[in-house]
Amino acid sequence: MTALTVSPDLNLIIPPQLCQSFGLSPGQQIQIIFYNDRIELIPIRPLTTLRGFLAGMDTTLEREADRV
Repeated sequence: MTALTVSPDLNLIIPPQLCQSFGLSPGQQIQIIFYNDRIELIPIRPLTTLRGFLAGMDTTLEREADRV
């Protein structure tokens, strides 16, 4: 587990190893979610990065007889 440091002007300092593993870059936006006494940081990625992430997904679906 890695700890973050809060600077005197209340900025979070993210270690370079975490930035590399999550593909973060300077100036990138991060969404903050508060949940049950914890903070979750989620990188905001452009929608174009989602293209093709469902490739190979099984799309066969059994339908009920009255839904065909």
